[in-house]
Amino acid sequence: MASETVAAEGPMEARIARLESDIGHLRSDVTEVKVDLRSLRDQLNSRIDRLAEQTNNRFDSVIEKIDSLGDSVASTRTWTLTVQVTFAAMVFGTMARGFGWI
Repeated sequence: MASETVAAEGPMEARIARLESDIGHLRSDVTEVKVDLRSLRDQLNSRIDRLAEQTNNRFDSVIEKIDSLGDSVASTRTWTLTVQVTFAAMVFGTMARGFGWI
């Protein structure tokens, strides 16, 4: 019986040693994955920051264009009103001449 115990412990210890070795490799692999993930996270954060900055710059330029468009619309309204008044005066002048009022 004693020889069976010694014989069973030998392969069991070899298995345990192999498992411990495999766990050591797993730990090193997990450490490498953590480092890679941190690197990817940092790269992603920097890209997101650049994208946010570009987006803000583009929105700022769009807002500036919209503001300048408001000024353009106001001047176009003034021009349109002037053209309409001039056209109305021409029509009334033509009608007055046609009816013999002037």
